[in-house]
Amino acid sequence: MDIKTATALRRLRLVSAPEAVSFLLLLLCSVLKRTTDFNAVPVMGSIHGILFILYVIFWADAWNRTRWPLRTAALYFVLSVLPTGGFFAERMLRREAENAVIAARARKEGIVNA
Repeated sequence: MDIKTATALRRLRLVSAPEAVSFLLLLLCSVLKRTTDFNAVPVMGSIHGILFILYVIFWADAWNRTRWPLRTAALYFVLSVLPTGGFFAERMLRREAENAVIAARARKEGIVNA
């Protein structure tokens, strides 16, 4: 995995958890708006909107660089629109990055030991 691909995956991973948190907070603000006089939906909606747009941009970049199959790319996109999906995406992306590091080390050791 080259450095640009690793960076694209890292960016997507780093934005996925905050995007999920902002989605949950937006849902909470929506409930509070309907049940109390507290209305933080405009602020939380803006924050979530920015994070969602960043997620989609980083998702497209990661898909382009990693050459994921359509099924994998679609899974990461669907996870972005589920309230807790960002947490699962972050975990999957971390695992994918760790596997790439392990594979790179194995290749390096194979070259050194050959």
